Amino acid sequence: MAQIILASGSPRRREMLAEAGLDFDVIPSPAEEIHDVDMPLHLLCEENARLKAVEVAKDHPEAAVIGADTLVYIDQTPLGKPKSEQEARETLAKLSGRAHQVCTGVCIAQGETTNSFHCITEVVFKTLTPELIQDYMTKVNVMDKAGSYAVQEHGEMIIDEVRGDYDNVVGLPITQLLEKLAEA
Repeated sequence: MAQIILASGSPRRREMLAEAGLDFDVIPSPAEEIHDVDMPLHLLCEENARLKAVEVAKDHPEAAVIGADTLVYIDQTPLGKPKSEQEARETLAKLSGRAHQVCTGVCIAQGETTNSFHCITEVVFKTLTPELIQDYMTKVNVMDKAGSYAVQEHGEMIIDEVRGDYDNVVGLPITQLLEKLAEA
């Protein structure tokens, strides 16, 4: 199998690949993400993943380079990383008692060849009180999390149900990725 490179600095993605037993290197991609509000969200995730993977693959044409991009969205509106604690509180309140989607686009680039796919998971939040939101925010660093939460960090406090691929919500649909790597 070719050398595998993760084109991401995400510690969660790194942990997931290591837990899957893969031998890989990490080279965070310098690619700039696009933020095209007119693009369907699953295609936006795939395109950002492709940009990241291709940028690293230029210098490592023999390697299988994995790029990934995750978006949390509700009512077709992406929820990025909060810019302030107040914005994080507002985001969590917006998600309260509702279902939303998490989409991860993944691209495996090897030389000139790319293979992209995406995974969408629905997450249902419990009804959150301001006190519960504050309690959650004291336990989790929400500032570096899309949607202002992390399913794997005290998710039981705020999440009622995950419908679909749990790993996708963490940031990488590992089962699908392993299948695609095996095909490559």
